[in-house]
Amino acid sequence: MGHREDLLIGAKRCLIEKGYGRTTARDIVAASGANLASIGYHYGSKEALLNAALLEALDESGKEISPTEVTDVDPGATPVERFETAWSQIVGRYSSNRQLLLASFEVFAQVDRAPELKPALADGLEQGRRSMAELFKSIAGEIAGDMDEATQHAVGAFFQALATGVMAQFLVDPDRAPSGEDLTRALRAMLEWSGAKPRAAAQT
Repeated sequence: MGHREDLLIGAKRCLIEKGYGRTTARDIVAASGANLASIGYHYGSKEALLNAALLEALDESGKEISPTEVTDVDPGATPVERFETAWSQIVGRYSSNRQLLLASFEVFAQVDRAPELKPALADGLEQGRRSMAELFKSIAGEIAGDMDEATQHAVGAFFQALATGVMAQFLVDPDRAPSGEDLTRALRAMLEWSGAKPRAAAQT
């Protein structure tokens, strides 16, 4: 493994342990076993290295944080029950990825100052929307039917907006951030208000 790969691995470790804003070039050097000069040689700057590391780390963690299907659920569960299981699993994974989530918010806040990041971040958001649309299909089952592309995009964007909002609340106030149970309670209320009362709601 060369210095370029060592630096990337070291930078990802620093992102998880220290976050984006608090990581220094010397931190990366200590974590990677490389030297200061190699950062400039291989990546041009510490910021460029951290950006590359963050994008790779987000891609890796995104597959875990944003699953495409519900797992470990009763085969006879209703769509609303599967919704609760899915979101409980997603929220539960936030705690083990806290520093990486913080780093991603730091980068989003600085994206206008680093326009070279926008295309990669935009592609990552689109992948996230697609993953969330697949998750919805897994939750809804036959009810979802054959969704056209526009509907899939809208559903994926809705679920992704929900995930981002929950993520922000978790980072600021984890004790009072919504759980999968909280989100399901809200969903049941909205379904009742719309006149589409779920079958399982009568049990609560």
